[in-house]
Amino acid sequence: MAYLLNIIYLLLLAVASPWLAWQAWRTGKYREGWGAKFLGRVLQRTGSAHCLWIHAVSVGEVNLLATLIERWERLHPEWEIVISTTTHTGLALAQKRYAPRTVFYCPLDFTWAVGRAMRAVRPDLVVLTELELWPNLIRAARQHGAKVAVINGRLSEKSYRGYRRIGWLVQRVLAQVDLIAVQNGEYAQRFFALGAPSEAVHTTGSIKFDGARTDRNNPDTVRLALLAGIAADDVVFLAGSTQDPEESLALDAYEQLVAAHPRLRLILVPRHPERFDAVAELLNCRGIRWQRRSRLDVDRADPGARVLLVDAVGELGAWWGAAQIAFVGGSMGQRGGQNMIEPSAYGAAVSFGPNTWNFHDVVSQLLAHQAAIMVQDGRKLTEFVRRCLEDPGFAAELGLRARTLVLQQQGAADRTISLLDQLHCNDGAGSASAGGRRSEVGGQLATSPR
Repeated sequence: MAYLLNIIYLLLLAVASPWLAWQAWRTGKYREGWGAKFLGRVLQRTGSAHCLWIHAVSVGEVNLLATLIERWERLHPEWEIVISTTTHTGLALAQKRYAPRTVFYCPLDFTWAVGRAMRAVRPDLVVLTELELWPNLIRAARQHGAKVAVINGRLSEKSYRGYRRIGWLVQRVLAQVDLIAVQNGEYAQRFFALGAPSEAVHTTGSIKFDGARTDRNNPDTVRLALLAGIAADDVVFLAGSTQDPEESLALDAYEQLVAAHPRLRLILVPRHPERFDAVAELLNCRGIRWQRRSRLDVDRADPGARVLLVDAVGELGAWWGAAQIAFVGGSMGQRGGQNMIEPSAYGAAVSFGPNTWNFHDVVSQLLAHQAAIMVQDGRKLTEFVRRCLEDPGFAAELGLRARTLVLQQQGAADRTISLLDQLHCNDGAGSASAGGRRSEVGGQLATSPR
């Protein structure tokens, strides 16, 4: 099976190679890390310390690692932690946030690449965030004596239907995973239906709630607000993790409302760095007085520039703390939404578009608690921003409900660390918890089907 997968991967790589080459030439993506990705050439770990290997695909997953790393190192200071990621932006952020820990590109799921990487890293525990079921990687980890865990697991209805088509393979992979810590009971039932061992699946909640800051006066937000010249009476509308055409929709709202509300400021934070220049061109075409975040380190903030383009990676979490009105991008197109927990935690009045299947559970909770607003299109977004400006009480109440919900949901990181610690300490094969077929999580019983 492992070698058949190699052949399939090579065929897929051959088919995708023209597109990869085009993207590398056009955007600069996929130009680096091929020694690690294709051949497993990662940094050789020395010494005999226990090792935790955490894999996080990109920026979102990398950000949520902070709470886990802090808790694990407090519990096991003698362990060495290494972090792998898939994307260039994820790698850059992980190197910035988690230095001096080793950070590297995760090898592609070829037997030779994952085998070589396992020999170099020699992990005792391999932790995959959200849903990274790579058969050869998991098999190599088990062959080298490491336990394997999926944490903060989520399985959307769309992904579930896709996995069902190759259920025979997915069941074999899941059988090799020692722990599957999922965000809610709905995801747990989907993992069970795919054949995950009942004793391996536990409902812990979402770690993303734990990593969310709730204090607007944190040092990072204060520093950035001062850098941008944001005054105490400014009303900041921030559109974050945006994709085309969401920046244009946010600009439409700003341009229609700023004359009546001169203290309104707009901050745009595109999701992908390769779009920074395209958004800058959009701003130029609109004839708006604006400024780049990258210039604030060398130039003073322009008091006449009421629009800021954040052309930096890894700062969005702090910028949310400066916003009173928030639009979470990736939700008007087909990406499936981005993380709306961060602006909610700060108590911003949060909005997002209708396409948020990647955050279905979070969106359901926010809407059920009347803690966010779904806007169907650009016109509805403008109406939402207008209402927040004209009725500050509405915006404040919406933000308060969102912040309260986030605080109520925190605790998943501690539950996850407890399960990982049990996994490490448990010498029995195939059991993720001393509790057998069920685990008590957050006062509720997550019961596996027999």
